[in-house]
Amino acid sequence: MSDKVPTSAGAYWRANLKTVLICLVIWFIVSYGFGIILVDVLNNIRLGGYPLGFWFAQQGSIYTFLALIIFYAWRMNQLDREFDVDEQ
Repeated sequence: MSDKVPTSAGAYWRANLKTVLICLVIWFIVSYGFGIILVDVLNNIRLGGYPLGFWFAQQGSIYTFLALIIFYAWRMNQLDREFDVDEQ
């Protein structure tokens, strides 16, 4: 048996890692960047009567995380079909 990963498996893994990395970067920017670092700047903007920085710290990062979970599931289903490893 060969120790080499088949090309399609390697490409599938790279696509998976790229998707995870993109999700983590977006989550980091929203939760840490918008919720902590840029909170004073964003607090000058109001969203529903609340400062935007406060909203990102309290709600925005959670909503973004949920959206990223949905995106990840959708994207992985796409990748599964593309690389013919889907469950159907």
